[in-house]
Amino acid sequence: MRYPLFAAMLALSVTFPSLADVLTIKKDAPKQYVVKKGDTLWDISGVYLEQPWQWPELWQMNPQINNPHLIYPGDALSLIYDEHGNPRLVVNSGYKKLSPHGRITPKGKNAVPTLPLELLRPYLTYEQAIDAKEIAEKPYILGANVNTKMNTEGHIVYVKGDLELYESYAIYRKGQEFIDPNTNEVLANNTQLVAVGRVFRKGDVANGVPASVKLEQVKQEIKPADFLMPALDGQLLPAYFNIHRPKQPVEGTIIASVSGLREFSTMDIVVLNLGSKQAIEEGHILDIERQSPTVFDGRNGPRYKEDSNSLEKLVTNTNEFFGAEPDEDTQVWHMPKEKVGELMVFKVYNNVSYALIVKNQHPIRVGDFAVIN
Repeated sequence: MRYPLFAAMLALSVTFPSLADVLTIKKDAPKQYVVKKGDTLWDISGVYLEQPWQWPELWQMNPQINNPHLIYPGDALSLIYDEHGNPRLVVNSGYKKLSPHGRITPKGKNAVPTLPLELLRPYLTYEQAIDAKEIAEKPYILGANVNTKMNTEGHIVYVKGDLELYESYAIYRKGQEFIDPNTNEVLANNTQLVAVGRVFRKGDVANGVPASVKLEQVKQEIKPADFLMPALDGQLLPAYFNIHRPKQPVEGTIIASVSGLREFSTMDIVVLNLGSKQAIEEGHILDIERQSPTVFDGRNGPRYKEDSNSLEKLVTNTNEFFGAEPDEDTQVWHMPKEKVGELMVFKVYNNVSYALIVKNQHPIRVGDFAVIN
C-alpha cells in the first residue's frame, strides 16, 4: 500500500574534483547505444564502465551548468575519445557534449533520471536510525479519544510533550537495535513511521495538560509510547552528493539490511556501523570485503576450520586468545579478505549510516566488511 506522506525528490548531481580511479572502458562496450525506456544514467554508464559511479567523468558533467541537456528514450549515444584520449559519451546529433541532468525527477516527462526512485524506497517509508537516548527525550503517545487498537484518520491522540501549534508531526515506533558486532554496543534503533498528524492543542507538560494531535495519515496501529518528531526531521537527503573515496582508511561492517533478507545484491540498502563519528560522509564509496575461511594444515592435510575436528578448533581458538603460534602438528592459515562489491553511503547518523550496494561479484551478507585500505 502506498502512503503519499510527503513529496520526496533527490538530486544526484555529482562533482569530481579529482579521481583516484582511472576511467577504463569495458572491452565489450558498444560504440553506439540507443536509450530505452526505463534506463537510468547509472545503467547506461554501467554498459561502458566497470565503475558506474564515475559516470560524471564519462559524460563530462559540468555541475556549474544551470540548464544541462537531457536525454530521452530513442536518443542514440556514441562513444568517442577527445583530443587527450579520454573516453566520452555524446549524443549523435553533431556530437554535442552531453551533460546529463542529475535529478531523480528531471525536467521533461520522459527524461532519463540518474537513479530509479525505488532505490530510496525504504526512505519513502521513513525509516530512521536514532539513538535510544534521543528517543527517550521525545514527546510520546499517552492515548487517544477512543479506546481502540486501530486509530484511523480523523482520530485524536494525546501526547506528553509541548508541541508547536498547527505543525505536522510524524509518529514513530522504536524497533530493531543496531548492534556493533565488535563491542556489542547498541549504536542506534531502527524506527518506523506509523502515522502523521497535526497539532491543534500544543499542550503544557508542566501543568499536566497533554498536547492534542489529529491524525491525518495512518500506516499501522498507533501504540502508547510511540514517539513524535517534526514531520520533516531526518527526511531531507542532500541535494547534491559529492561521490568520492574517503581520504582516510576506513574499516566497518555491514550490520543489517533494510530488506531483512540473509543475502542481498546490487541496489539493495544496508546499514553500516560507521557514522559521522568515524568521519563518514554522504557520497562516500567504500569497498565491500569478505573474510576468506581459515585453513588448518595438520596431519590430515589442509582443511577448512569448519571441517576440522574439535581439538584443532580448540588449538586455534586458544592461540587466537593468547596470541600464540599453533603447535608443531597443526598450522593455522588466516586467509586475507577479498573484495566482493562496492557501496555508496547516502544517509549518515552519529554511529551508523545507510548505504546503497552499487556493485557485487557475490551475494552480500551481514558481517561483510565496508573498507577503504
